[in-house]
Amino acid sequence: GLLWNLYFAMLAIVIGFFLAIGVALARNAPSRWLSMPAGGFIFFFRGSPLFIQFFFFYSAFVLLPRAGIDISLGFVTLTLETSALTRAQVGGLLVLILNTTAYSAELFHGALKAVPKGDLEAADAYGMRGFTRFRSVVWPSMLRLAWPSYTNEAIFLTHSTTLVFLSAFPARQQSGEAFYYARYFVEQTFNPFIAYPLVALYFILLTLLIVLLFSLVNQRLNRHLPRERRTRIRLRPRYLR
Repeated sequence: GLLWNLYFAMLAIVIGFFLAIGVALARNAPSRWLSMPAGGFIFFFRGSPLFIQFFFFYSAFVLLPRAGIDISLGFVTLTLETSALTRAQVGGLLVLILNTTAYSAELFHGALKAVPKGDLEAADAYGMRGFTRFRSVVWPSMLRLAWPSYTNEAIFLTHSTTLVFLSAFPARQQSGEAFYYARYFVEQTFNPFIAYPLVALYFILLTLLIVLLFSLVNQRLNRHLPRERRTRIRLRPRYLR
C-alpha cells in the first residue's frame, strides 16, 4: 500500500533537491533581482500550510483555464484540454516538489552562510574561482552542514504524501496508497485500532530506512574530518517535549 507514497516521496526528494540548490544560490546572490524572487518563493511555500497549497493549485489548474485564462508554466500551457496537472500523479507531485524545494532551499541557504571563512580564504589562496571554488569547497561544506536537517525534511515530506489523496486532486487506481487501504478496512470492520496503527508502523519502518540511507551519505560527506568532529544522524525518540 505504499506504492503511491514511495512514488511521490522519491520523485519529490530527487527533483526538489536540485531545484533547492538553485533557489538557495539565487537567495544568496548579491543581485536583488535574484535574491528577492527566491526569498518570496521560499516565504510563500514555508508560510502557508501544505494542505492549503494542494487546494490552491488544484483550483488554479482547473478553474482558471475554464474561465478562459491560460496558465503558462514554461514547459506546458494549461488549457481546458490539458488535464494532466489536475491529476494527483502530476499536479500533486508538482505541489510536493515546490514545497520541499522551498524548505530545502532555506536549509541550504543557511548552510551557505555557515561555510567557514577559513575554507573560502584557503580556496582563494589556491587560486580557485567561480565554479571550481563552488564545486571543490562550497558545495561539499554546504551539504555536510545541511545534511542532518535535510534528513528531517525528507522524513517530513514522506509523511506528507498521505495528504495528496485527502486533497482535491483526484487519482486513478488510488488503491496503491497506504491510507486508502487503511480507510477501506476501517469501513469494512468498523475498527480503527488495527488498520491505522499498521499504516503508522509501515511509515515508521520507512522512516528507519530513510535514516539509514541518509546516514550513509552523511558518513561519506564527513569522511575527511576527525572521528570526534563528525556529525552523526541518530534516531533519538523524545518522550517529553
